[in-house]
Amino acid sequence: MMVFYGAKLVLLSVPKTGSTALQSALRPHADMVISDPPELKHSPLYRYNRWVRPMFEKVCGAELEVVAIMREPVDWLGSWYRFRQRPHLNGRPTSTREISFDRFVDDYCRGKRPAHAEVGSQAKFLEAQPNGCRVSHLFAYETLAPFHAFLRDRTGVDYETRPENVSPAGDLTLRAATRKKLERKHSEEFALYASINP
Repeated sequence: MMVFYGAKLVLLSVPKTGSTALQSALRPHADMVISDPPELKHSPLYRYNRWVRPMFEKVCGAELEVVAIMREPVDWLGSWYRFRQRPHLNGRPTSTREISFDRFVDDYCRGKRPAHAEVGSQAKFLEAQPNGCRVSHLFAYETLAPFHAFLRDRTGVDYETRPENVSPAGDLTLRAATRKKLERKHSEEFALYASINP
């Protein structure tokens, strides 16, 4: 999570959307950077709303606009799958090394997911709160040019990003039936992604 107070913006770090590269590029220009531990770096909207937003509202009398990046749902799961094939996870319950992507997605669709498929939800991460706190500006990971243009315009900062924390290559073959199951069980993910203005 990064706060740009002058621009009245907070950028949430949705997992698997390039947040590490963004923090490296923007850290010198941000007024607040939460990069560790991961549970705080990747604070979802509800956590921002509960802990960070009240601080700026009560102390500074400021309401920040929330900015976030979302990844296409199947591609997002593919990134998690590949990330969890890294050697340091071998033998652990979260490793995907011995399973196919199709099985990983099928396991993600279960009511009670096994550890290797427990990766959360972008829709839940970005879910609007009862008090009206919501994501003001949502951008697609697959077309980041509008995001960069928006951030440069609002902050006045010119920056460049470099790939970091890139997952290894992997076979992301997915049966049509499994994709349909994912679309049915997690329709909110696809609906939210489809709502992003190009």
